[in-house]
Amino acid sequence: MASSCRVLWVVGVLVVPLLSFLAMSHLFASVSPLSKFPRDGLNLLQKAISQQGVDFAGPESLAFDPNGFGPYTGVSDGRILRWDGHSSAWILFSTTSPNRTEECSSKKPPVMDLNLEHVCGRPLGLRFSKEGDLYISDAYYGLMVVGPNGGPARSLTTHAGGIPLHFTNDVDFGDNVVYFTDSSTKFQKKQFVLMFLYGDDSGRLISFDLVTRESTVIISNLHFPNGVAVSRDKSFLLVCETLKQRVIRYWIRGPKAGKVEQFVALPGFPDNIRLTERDDFWVAIHAQPNWIMKLPVLVRRALLQLPVPLAGWYIQMARKQARGMVMRLGLDGQILEVLEDDQGKVAKLLSGIEEQDGVLWLGSVVLPQILKYKLR
Repeated sequence: MASSCRVLWVVGVLVVPLLSFLAMSHLFASVSPLSKFPRDGLNLLQKAISQQGVDFAGPESLAFDPNGFGPYTGVSDGRILRWDGHSSAWILFSTTSPNRTEECSSKKPPVMDLNLEHVCGRPLGLRFSKEGDLYISDAYYGLMVVGPNGGPARSLTTHAGGIPLHFTNDVDFGDNVVYFTDSSTKFQKKQFVLMFLYGDDSGRLISFDLVTRESTVIISNLHFPNGVAVSRDKSFLLVCETLKQRVIRYWIRGPKAGKVEQFVALPGFPDNIRLTERDDFWVAIHAQPNWIMKLPVLVRRALLQLPVPLAGWYIQMARKQARGMVMRLGLDGQILEVLEDDQGKVAKLLSGIEEQDGVLWLGSVVLPQILKYKLR
């Protein structure tokens, strides 16, 4: 035991200075393979404007109700808020946690408090049904729903395949079924940086039958399944597999029913994905891989065992190098359009993406910001 500790100490002494140098070196800055993608939208996202009144952190997902009111968004203190255009203010619509304390509702600066998320709730994916019910993926409390008038959300399911939901992320509708992602069975949302560094592959795509109320695991062993979007004709769905930097397609019906295939490879880590008004798809690129994420998975896992502040380095570089990017994907997986803020001046660390009446609404799971970009 003593000899093992000495080895770890020696390795740490040798590795820490080297990695510290690499972390500071511009030679290892991320360079995404963007040359093969259309770049006509370079820095167009710098024309996006900020939605007023955003004094909260982490508006990860954005949704509009069947009457076109909204947007609605879930924020880092566990609330779901609705924009009220008449009063020009964000009003409380719902909460997800049955365990909320005064600390959840106290006035705080617009920053994430990861230590309170499991108490206050963390609503991520939001989708309205045609009837006006809001379905919610809460990272800690599972799949939930709340009626058109708001109020406390109620639980639909917290388990699938005999395993508790550990990191419920996004949600969309099929025919009498709700599809949602459980990003990991090992890590919680507050441990998302460790998920990245560890290369976790325990994520799942799950269906919840609205008639039988049963949950079924459709796909297992996914690398951080994130956003999910069902095609307009309900023949297939798309899932952002974040750590693989790709979108996969699952065929719901037709001759390929049950088949899983790669839909498109991307130059960064995709977050949410949504139908456009033209029935193709918008996908938000949250960040680009830095030199740490380019290390082999086994190397990253070994470094996590050493006295090396790997997680801190990753967060620091991800924020520093972040730039805004969204892509429009055709039904065949072709990248049709790329909108960027290549300098990260206005748009960066994007998560939520929703098209409504010719405007692209953009949220961030990290920042206290909602952006609006006029498409036409």
